Amino acid sequence: MSVSTYLILGSNSFSGGSFIDYLLNNINVKIIAVSRSVEGRKSLLAYKNNSKMHRVEFHKLDLNKNLQEIVDLIHDNRVSYIINFAAQGMVEQSWRKPIEWFNTNTLSLVSLLNKIYNFNFIKKFVQVSTPEVYGGCDNIKESMNFAPSSPYAASKASADLILYSYFKTQNFPVNYTRASNVYGPYQQLYRIIPKTILSIKKGVKIQLQGGGKAIRSFIHIDDVSRATVAIANSAKPGEIYHLTDSRVISIYELVKMISDELHVNIDDCIDIVEDRLSQDSHYSMNNEKLLNDFHLKPEIGLRDGIKKTMLWIESNYNDLVTCPDCYVHKQ
Repeated sequence: MSVSTYLILGSNSFSGGSFIDYLLNNINVKIIAVSRSVEGRKSLLAYKNNSKMHRVEFHKLDLNKNLQEIVDLIHDNRVSYIINFAAQGMVEQSWRKPIEWFNTNTLSLVSLLNKIYNFNFIKKFVQVSTPEVYGGCDNIKESMNFAPSSPYAASKASADLILYSYFKTQNFPVNYTRASNVYGPYQQLYRIIPKTILSIKKGVKIQLQGGGKAIRSFIHIDDVSRATVAIANSAKPGEIYHLTDSRVISIYELVKMISDELHVNIDDCIDIVEDRLSQDSHYSMNNEKLLNDFHLKPEIGLRDGIKKTMLWIESNYNDLVTCPDCYVHKQ
């Protein structure tokens, strides 16, 4: 019996690389990885440290520039599952170059869909969306209307809508995942959890926007990957799923949890700065649908997940300390 083929768009991303690592550890499938950049360094790309990484076939291809090559990969390998992690993902920076965000997050997807929507061997296209499409809300459910508050959020909402139109009129088998704040080992160093850990270890203060009052929910990447596989394999096409922990925490309390684990005083670690533009103050997502349909809920608690992230940073500190801990925009 032949194995299924997964094509991972955005394989160099934290979530994409960690999803590949999860596949290698749990499922016997063929994996094609696609990213616009060369494969990342081992300290920042989970699957590069996996003894089974030889099963990953990597292609340096850009959705904006190498569309036909990607389409050919899908066609020639009769790809069963496409998981789309590819996106420009920063909120604040999206205000500076909104056209780039729409080109990558929306228009390139339209171009891809126009080429592949009638490939009948595709079993599922999983769009990795974002709760940003809703704006700031409490107890968000999958049926809630869009209210994006940034070009990034609007570009992702537009992508979700065009995918739905292909599902509705062409029976294209799409599902959506919208995860709360994902974290874990190998995450980009400008994200709040690794940045806080690394900054404390370096003796550098962390800037807390708005005093860290924003409320968020965090979910470990392994829980996200586990749910994504279940959705790809078993979800009814057209359905949306929230991947989140029901518990929420303020950014201040999150940083305090980390500083306590590292045995330092939070007041010695932070500087309070103004809030950023279009910061949504509160996200609380409802995950009952995932629980009801798949009996899935997060297994890794926040404190345990932070400890796992600390171990990764400690093991790779000499390399990570040479990497930028701020967002660097790629053209």
